[in-house]
Amino acid sequence: MKTRAFICIVLAGVFWGTSGIFSKVLSPYGFTAWQLTALRGVVAFVCLALFALLRDRRLFCVRGRAMLLYLCIGLALFGTSGCYFAAMQLTSVSTAVVLMYTAPVMVMLFSVLFWKERFTKLKLLSVGVMLLGCVLVSGVIGGLRLDPIGFLVGLLSGVSYASYNLLTKYATQRGLPPASITLYGALFMALIALFVCRPLGILDAAAKRPALTIPLILLLGALTFILPYLFYARGLKELPAGTASSLSIVEPMAATLFSIAFLSEKPSIFSVLGILLILTAVFLLSRADKQKSARISAAQTANDKKKTENKV
Repeated sequence: MKTRAFICIVLAGVFWGTSGIFSKVLSPYGFTAWQLTALRGVVAFVCLALFALLRDRRLFCVRGRAMLLYLCIGLALFGTSGCYFAAMQLTSVSTAVVLMYTAPVMVMLFSVLFWKERFTKLKLLSVGVMLLGCVLVSGVIGGLRLDPIGFLVGLLSGVSYASYNLLTKYATQRGLPPASITLYGALFMALIALFVCRPLGILDAAAKRPALTIPLILLLGALTFILPYLFYARGLKELPAGTASSLSIVEPMAATLFSIAFLSEKPSIFSVLGILLILTAVFLLSRADKQKSARISAAQTANDKKKTENKV
């Protein structure tokens, strides 16, 4: 079953990797990052709501305090998507996506601070490598010119994405269906984005070339939200949040390849080194997660053996 979960996370990363194409193509028509976020959420919610009406109306059911949890997930999605698109517009696709993928390290730091997990040497090394990678991507070394606001917004998308990981993991552990998590997450993301953006501006931008913009908006919601978040929520049901974040590392790779192939972006040598270092940090963190799982498994085995000996 875990093999299926691994595949789901990887597929989610590939679909998320297409976000840069939509952002770069739609932005020249006047769509802001927050408007793209709103459109992404509206399309996703309408499609998922229609699916729920036709196939399983139980997905609309909300138990206990689940609605508050869905609101928090929607807020995390709003921060992830809005800051991600904003970073793309201010910097480049490859830079924005790799800054968002500081999320696995953020998850680890949150776990150490709030859940008192052990801060091992390998985790410390991953943080150091990530920081060096961020310095290279930022352009501080090499004399590159990178928008500092874009860099900070990109890091904020990573914090938001880390929050989404933890909240979704908590929601699935409470037995909430992945489809419901995605449905209500999209709803609240859209509502928050519509509140902060200029909704009428969406109509003005779409009217400039409707034959192109409308299909792209529909694909934006389907390919960069509905499919990847369903796959990701499904994978999180069986995998730890840190492992899932590490597996979806294929997104920055896919996004960078898409940006080179379709958008003619050419990252500098320092940016490439920074990207590789951040990906290395995520790899080191996945090793730390494996070591943690091995320790827990060994402790459980020893405990079971002790119980068996006591019974005898």
